[in-house]
Parts: sequence; C-alpha cells; structure tokens
Amino acid sequence: MLGSITRPARLVPLAFLLVIALGTLLLMLPISRMGPESAPFLTALFTSTSAVCVTGLIVVDTPVYWSSFGQAVILMLFQIGGFGIMAAATLLGLLVGRGFRLSDRLRTQVERSQFDLSDVRSVLRLILLITIIVEAALTLALTLRLHFSYGQSWPDAAWHGLFQAVSAFNNAGFSTYSDSLMSFQGDWLFLLPIMLAIVLSSLGFPVLHEFRSRRTGAKGPWTLHSKITLAGTGILLLAGFIAVLLAEWGNPATLGPMELGDKLLNSAFQSVTTRTTGFNTLDIASLREESLAVTYLLMFIGGGSAGTAGGIKVTTFFLLGVVVLSEARGERDAALFGRRIGTSIERQALTVALLSFALIWIGTIVILSVTDHPLSAVLFEAISAFATVGLSMGITGQLPPSAELVLIVLMFVGRVGTITIATALAMERGRSTFRYPEERPIIG
Repeated sequence: MLGSITRPARLVPLAFLLVIALGTLLLMLPISRMGPESAPFLTALFTSTSAVCVTGLIVVDTPVYWSSFGQAVILMLFQIGGFGIMAAATLLGLLVGRGFRLSDRLRTQVERSQFDLSDVRSVLRLILLITIIVEAALTLALTLRLHFSYGQSWPDAAWHGLFQAVSAFNNAGFSTYSDSLMSFQGDWLFLLPIMLAIVLSSLGFPVLHEFRSRRTGAKGPWTLHSKITLAGTGILLLAGFIAVLLAEWGNPATLGPMELGDKLLNSAFQSVTTRTTGFNTLDIASLREESLAVTYLLMFIGGGSAGTAGGIKVTTFFLLGVVVLSEARGERDAALFGRRIGTSIERQALTVALLSFALIWIGTIVILSVTDHPLSAVLFEAISAFATVGLSMGITGQLPPSAELVLIVLMFVGRVGTITIATALAMERGRSTFRYPEERPIIG
C-alpha cells in the first residue's frame, strides 16, 4: 500500500484533491463571503477547483461575492496551484524516490519535464527564485500604477496589484475587478508588465532552467524541448495577434472604436492571455466567429510543459505537426532542428492530443444535453475549462449544477494532465512481456 501511495504519478492528483478540499472548506466559512450567509458547497467547490487548477472560470463575481478573507483564500489557492503543488511533488520525489527508476523520477512533476533527480534541488530553487522576483516586481509596478494614475490608496493599490500579479504569473485569470481588466484597455504601462509575466511563466520551468544554466556558463546547443517551446510560442503569439487584429479591426463591440495603438495593444493582450491565463480586456462574447475559432485552437494548445500554463502544450502540438509533415513527405523519421523524434515521444504526443480532444468532446456533449446554450458557447467553455484558461462567453454562472460538475472534472483533469493519468494506469498494468504479430490495416 505504501509503495503505491508514494508513486508521484498518484501523489500529484492526490495533492490537488487535498488542496481543493481544503479550499472548499475555507470558502464555505461565513467569513469568506460578503453578507451573513456562507457560500453553498458547489459554489465553493467550483471556485476552489478553478483556483487550484489555475483556471479562472467563476460562477460568482469574485470582488462582489467573496469577502477580503475569501479573496485571500482564492489567492492562496492559485498560488499553491501554480507553484506549490509542482514544488511539493518534486520534493516528494526527492525524499521518497532515491530508489526510483529514471522513468519514475521524470514523473515527480505535474508534467513530464527534462530534469532528472539530480536537478531537483536546483529546480526548486529556480521555481522559488523566479516566483518571488517576478511576482514582487509585477506587484510593485502595478501598485505604483494604480496609486499614481488611478488615485487608489496605498493599501488598495497594493492589494489589487498583488492579486493581479500573482494571478498573472500563475496563469490563474482571477481578478479583483468585476470586468477582469477591461477598464485598462488603453493602459500600456498596466497591461505590458502583466503580458510579460504571463509569457515568462507559460514557457515552463525546463526552459527557464536552461536559461539560467546558460547564464551561469553552460555551453552547447539548446535542447530540442526549449527550441520547440520558444519557436512555437513565438509563432502562436504572432499568429494570434494578427488573427485578432484583422478579425476585430472593425468590430464596434471590440477593437472598432479604438485608436491604432490601443488596437495593437489589445490584440496582443488577447493573443497572450488566450493561450493560458484568462484575463480579458475585450468582451469575449462580442468576438467575431473568426476570432472565436482562433481562440479555440490557442486555448487547446496552451503553453509550455512543466509550467503554470494549461492545454496540450506547445511541444505536443508542434511535434505532431512535424510527424504529419514527415509522413506526408515519405521520410523515414520525424526530425526537427537536426534531431530525430523518438517513436515513444510521438505516441505520447498523440495520446495526449486524442485524450484531450475526447474529454472536451464528451464534456461538450454532456453540457449541451442539460442546457439551452449554443454549441459555440458550450464548446468555448469546455475547452477553456480543460485547458485551464478561464476565458468565458459569459455562461459559466448560468449553468445548472450538473454542468458545473462537468467543468470541475474538466478543470481537474486538464490541470493534472492526461499524461499523469495515463502513466498511473500504465503503472498498474505493468509492461507487456510479449508482442503480437504485425499487420498493416489500410489507412485512409
């Protein structure tokens, strides 16, 4: 029994469940809610799950429904969800995993990363250092902006600045403003620091670890993981920016009335936040169909592995693209940046993508069966929940309890990761000791 419990592939979801349960209990306390009554169980559970899974979907207005204590609990939960759980899982792998095989060491984080056991202490220091520096710097920048430009008192500015900073770095998407960040549509000095923090955290800690290693004197070529993540992130950010700018240019409900500079700023912000965070400066329900289609894809892909972003991950998407292109060319191996991609990695990427698609499809069908909302809005909600993005077309608070439960499951599975679940199942079955005869069915 002890041996099964100490397997990191099981510890990670268990840790998430425990924190979600604790958060639910805290949010159900009368002190957590504005007014005399305590929050209902489902509302507290949904909010706790969304916070721990750093999603940002809400069924109630955060600054209106929750008290200062409740908002502080939510902040604590998405800080733990974005940082603490991965760090705790890594630490548990170090404490109990001295006898782990290499394959088990690589599962000590929420996602399969590029580190082995000897890197664990370095990873923990890096996570802590980056979190403190980025959140502190962003808090300071936002606090100063809110105080001097918006006339907020120092305590109010510090609280709003801290909440937005921690939410941005952890890709949580929760805000202490009822309209998210729509009130700051034209404020470059407020939105740009948030965008930088989101992009930095969405790269994933393997990439940040490699950045630090090179600053301390490490030489040699970049790893394939970092190359794919950096190049893929750049491509997706640019593609999302151009798509939103062109589609929404003349939309009177979004970019239409804005000056050129504000159109560029908000298109860029939409591209950044769509892939991972859930803040919004534009009314999502007013986006044109073309923008929504692009948003579906960007949310589904998400950010970098072993970070705070959700989705199937940049590496998964681009590796599958390379595999398809190589197959179309009739090449023997799929290769990128002068490196061959192993068959096992191809199968992992395909498994993650197909499992993710299947879960989103099932969730969408179930929600459609219990609501009257259109497919576009429900599909948007399901992808946003599974990819832990947190954007919504405004229907989250209107869903029945059964649909809320579906979103809770999607958020949890999306954060824990389909690889972790598949790994846990595979560890129960063990390795096959035989192979069947090969046969080639017709494809296409």
